[in-house]
Amino acid sequence: MSFMDLFRQGDAITQVVAILLLAMSVSSWVVILWKAWMLHRATGDVARSTAAFWQSATIDEARQKIGAFDREALVLPLIAATDAHAPGSLAAAGDKSQQLTRVLRDALHRVLDKLQFGQVLLATVGSTAPFVGLLGTVWGIYHALTGIANAGQITIDRVSGPVGEALIMTAAGLAVAIPAVLGYNIFGRLIGRIEADLEGFARDLRELLAHPATGA
Repeated sequence: MSFMDLFRQGDAITQVVAILLLAMSVSSWVVILWKAWMLHRATGDVARSTAAFWQSATIDEARQKIGAFDREALVLPLIAATDAHAPGSLAAAGDKSQQLTRVLRDALHRVLDKLQFGQVLLATVGSTAPFVGLLGTVWGIYHALTGIANAGQITIDRVSGPVGEALIMTAAGLAVAIPAVLGYNIFGRLIGRIEADLEGFARDLRELLAHPATGA
């Protein structure tokens, strides 16, 4: 008995649970494949972009060099955020160090939001898919036992088949949840490393621009 056989033979609730598990699986795998590709590029791009920045003679030269490396736009937004604001505005209030801290913090949050995109979906699928599968199992067992009771004869072969079919839902729920959990944990570690690199670059950039006499 395969998952598709169970789907065809199940009632409306069983089919809804099966469709929900399928949707959760497809969505999580789309996110897993996309984030694996994106984070692989981002890891190398951030290292190359920051290296190119510190090897440049001026900020403008650094922008041009980084444009060729920063394909996911993770470093350039931090540099762009340091552009001077119009005099007289609240954004220009305070000393230079305070202004840079504020704009770099906001830019860093936006960049990290991009890196974190999809993590909530993976966490949700990983934590709920087993219970969705369990719901299908419980309902399938109830439905199978009801049918057996109505038949008026209960034997091992009559019980084992329908119950085994219902347990497929539990296996399906675990099959959906496990890749999502693994992806969430692996990507979380990669994001943490990139976040640490970006935070370090933002801190160094603030120090550089807050003391123009010693900067580029």
